[in-house]
Amino acid sequence: MEIITGGVTAAKGFQAAATAAGIKYQDRMDMAMIVSEAPAAVAGAFTTNVVQAAPVKWDKKIVAGEGPARAVVVNAGIANACTGEEGMGYCQKTAEAVEGSLGIPAGQVLVASTGVIGMQLPMEKLAAGIQAMAPSLSGTKEQGHQAACAIMTTDTKPKEAAVTFEIGGKDMAVKAMKALQAEGINKVCLIAFKKNEVGNSFWKSVGWTFREDLNYYDFVLNDENITIFQ
Repeated sequence: MEIITGGVTAAKGFQAAATAAGIKYQDRMDMAMIVSEAPAAVAGAFTTNVVQAAPVKWDKKIVAGEGPARAVVVNAGIANACTGEEGMGYCQKTAEAVEGSLGIPAGQVLVASTGVIGMQLPMEKLAAGIQAMAPSLSGTKEQGHQAACAIMTTDTKPKEAAVTFEIGGKDMAVKAMKALQAEGINKVCLIAFKKNEVGNSFWKSVGWTFREDLNYYDFVLNDENITIFQ
């Protein structure tokens, strides 16, 4: 694995944009949007705090539904935390604004907010910001950097990182698990089909434990929308 210059747009197929929407201050970059050119698998690590901001609840629903996701909209200045049902409504409206500008379904739009707690978002400014960013989306490093700069609140410098690596089976899996461990993830699990001899052999070879005390169940709710794996 090698550290390279760049950020969120370093990966192929991702574009970014930023704008000064005037959410809290004038003439300051305070909105960013990241878009995947294709529907992307999505995962998330969320706070265990009882108090959860509206964007956390919105994003958890998308992740729990196993995505996919195609866009992330982030604003700085106001956190949309402790804002009740009105705050949840702004998450919906933000996603719908992306749908209106880019044609991406609202259910595939993740939202995030950082800043002051307890204030409601100025939705008209967010909607205008999304409209302003849509035509300027680009996969350049510069646009990725601008997106990182736009979501700074008390940070003194933007936070971004990118790496390149060859997919080498065991090496990649071990590094991924170490990265999760470093983020405080305590345990991970997966499902492998019994007929997948190569897959089962691989996961055992990297130290995963085969559980003999578990049974897996599912229930078909729609016969017309089931994928059969051979």
